[in-house]
Order: sequence, then structure tokens, then C-alpha cells
Amino acid sequence: MATSVRAKRDGAPPPVAPPSSTGRPRSRRTVPPGVRSRLHRWDAKTVPYVFVAPFFLTFAAFGLFPLLYTGWLSLHRVELGGEPSWKGLENYTDLASSEFFWNALLNTFTIGVISTVPQLLTALGLAHLLNYRLRGRGFFRVAVLAPYATSIAAATLVFAQLFNTDYGMINGLLGWIGFAPVDWESSKWPAQIAISTIVTWRWTGYNALIYLAAMQAVPQDLYEAASLDGASRWRQFISVTIPSIRPTILFTVIVSTIGATQLFGEPMLYGGSIGISGGSGNQFQTLSLLMYEKGWVTGALGQASAIAWVMLLLLLLIGGAQALVSRHHRKKLGD
Repeated sequence: MATSVRAKRDGAPPPVAPPSSTGRPRSRRTVPPGVRSRLHRWDAKTVPYVFVAPFFLTFAAFGLFPLLYTGWLSLHRVELGGEPSWKGLENYTDLASSEFFWNALLNTFTIGVISTVPQLLTALGLAHLLNYRLRGRGFFRVAVLAPYATSIAAATLVFAQLFNTDYGMINGLLGWIGFAPVDWESSKWPAQIAISTIVTWRWTGYNALIYLAAMQAVPQDLYEAASLDGASRWRQFISVTIPSIRPTILFTVIVSTIGATQLFGEPMLYGGSIGISGGSGNQFQTLSLLMYEKGWVTGALGQASAIAWVMLLLLLLIGGAQALVSRHHRKKLGD
């Protein structure tokens, strides 16, 4: 009553509540506390799984299912266009008695060692140099990554011309020094060295930047303390830098080992028309090339699947061995 009198006195109409659909004043709905707590718990427990579900669905469709299907094929005799027939472990026993498989396994190991060890050592040295305050260090950091951005086909074709037996630049330089020309294609070790050079050239800069990022995370107090103790730059690198980035080194060793086991593009393109067979005498045929030849040249998909699973088991063994070494080192540091 006082409000209406004051509104009439001021000349303004009294406030009216907005009508609802039923003609009654609109009231604010409240969620019961029990329902609100249940919604909160459901949101906290379910939403994270919803966010990660696309990855797991994609992995199941394009990773897990092909892996299991390949394992199923490795236990069957499968020809292109034919029906699979059960063979059990016969595909694996055939591999154990195949000289081509052991030759490919040995070639994979030797090419992996020849390419991985110089690659990581060179990357470690480059990262150590780039860690200093050099002029134009931003340019050099981009330049060392340029080989990684280069196409495998383009890089391999260029190196194939450099290592050409008849008119290649490498043999020209060797002849200028006084050495006889080297058959970089038909001989086993020269061909593997040439392929390893391509791999080393492509991946050295990539690993160097990984090492550089790890080196920049090393506390400067350690270098200052070593410098006060009279340690030289080389001694600081050996006693401070290397132990501080050991986990990163282990990571690059694992990744490089996986890449060496799956080496395919470089040897196939380097060999040209006979690249799939790894040269005229299978002198640089890797497990990946043998798997491709068995599956898509001879049509033995069962044997190709068995080779794929052998490669997987080898990677698991290598990863397990490196994990044991890392665990032993951590326990040693803890003691």
C-alpha cells in the first residue's frame, strides 16, 4: 500500500512481476543438493574418459586391430586373392630355417649399428656446440633440422648419385686422393655404409635439437661449481652434461633403434629396380624389405605377417633390455 502511494506520488507505475504461462509469478527452480552432487561426480569421473576416447578409438581401429589381425594371419597360409588355411607356427619355423631371413636380420643389425652410433655421437657434438652463445645460432639451429625436413626420396636419389660407382663424386674424390674406385652398390659393406650415411645425414640434426633442449635444462650452478674446481670445458661436458642428459640419450637410443629396425625407404630407393630384394645379392636387404617382398611380390601374406611379428618381438626385447639398464642405473644412483 505504501509502495502504490509512493508510486502515485512520484508519477510512475508500480513494478509488476512478469507473468508466467500459467498466469502466476515466475519462480526460480533449484536443483536438489543430492542431484547436484551426483552430477558433479559424474562429470568428474566421466568427462576425462570422453576427452581421451577419440584417441583410444582411433588406436583400436588403426593400431590394435591391424596388429591382432596380422598375428592371426601369421598363423595361416594366405595368398593374394585366396582363402586362408591354418598353418600354426609353421610360418615361424620356416623363417627360422630361411637363409634370407637371417641375412635380412643381420643386415638390419649392421646397418642399424653403422647408422645409429655415428648419428647420435655427431648429434651430441653438434648440440654441445649449439649450446654456446654463437653468432647466428638461430640460423644454425634451423639449418641442422633441414635434412630432417627433406623428402626420403629426394635425399636418397641425391646420395645414390654421389655414391654412383662410375661417375659419383665420392669415387671421384677417392681417385683424386689416390684410392681405387669402390663399388658402392654391389659390394655388401660399401652399400651398407652408403645407406647408413643417408640415415645419419637425415636424423643427426633432429637428435641434435633434442639434445640441445635437454642441455639447456641443465642447471648452470653445476657448470659454475665445476669451473671453480678447475674443470675444463671437455671435463664439464663429460662429467656434468652427459650424466644430466642421460635419460634423453636413452630416449634417442630407443627411438633410433626402432627406426633402424623399420628401415625401408632408404635401401629400397637406393637399390633402384632391385631395391626390394636389397641388391643383386641381398647385400642390404632389411627385415622391412623382406616383409614387403614376401607380402606383395611373392604374395605370401602369412610369411610377411610372421616377419612383422618377429620385428615387433625384437623391438620389445630391445626395449625391455634398455629399460632394465635404465632401472639398474637409477638404483645405482639411489644407492
